[in-house]
Amino acid sequence: MSEPPPLIQHLQTLLPADAWPAGAQELAATARPRLLATGQALLQAGQPWQHLHWIERGVLRLCLIDAQGRASNKNFHLDGALLWPITPRLRQEPVGFWIEALRPSRVWSLPWAPWQTVCADWPDWQTLERHTLAALLDDKMRREQQFLQLSAAQRYQAMLQEHPDWPRRIALRHLASWLGVTDVALSRIRRRLA
Repeated sequence: MSEPPPLIQHLQTLLPADAWPAGAQELAATARPRLLATGQALLQAGQPWQHLHWIERGVLRLCLIDAQGRASNKNFHLDGALLWPITPRLRQEPVGFWIEALRPSRVWSLPWAPWQTVCADWPDWQTLERHTLAALLDDKMRREQQFLQLSAAQRYQAMLQEHPDWPRRIALRHLASWLGVTDVALSRIRRRLA
């Protein structure tokens, strides 16, 4: 018997293989890999979000572009991350952000609408969605609190504790944007803490 495609293998680590609803594995097997070069967009502002994406390997950023054309990094997604339009608004309206590769990446994409239909009554998937929403809310609240109560150096130290692999995989200028400082300021912070 052949090995299941990588996306199915990953989903089986999150969702018990013996409890998949009819048609879920067959649908997941239709996912196709996409190789993204550095700087290539997976999703652009103004487009509808119509796929579930799994990052087999690579580094992606979610960013907003301001009126002056400057990018502001809101989050990073590395190997193993699973992204999908988790809220109704993300599914129904064009997005206002970009998701692009910071390093060459291999991303599997699965059309969202049929997956959502198959998973509609799947308790394990619903539990995964609730945990994902809770984690997103916790992360947003933690980041807001850090921006209001911590210095830039303290935010950098918190980032190192929460995401120790980021500094070796994400360029300094992107980390600086995520921390809300310039890359020059972040360089000074790193030197001071070294």
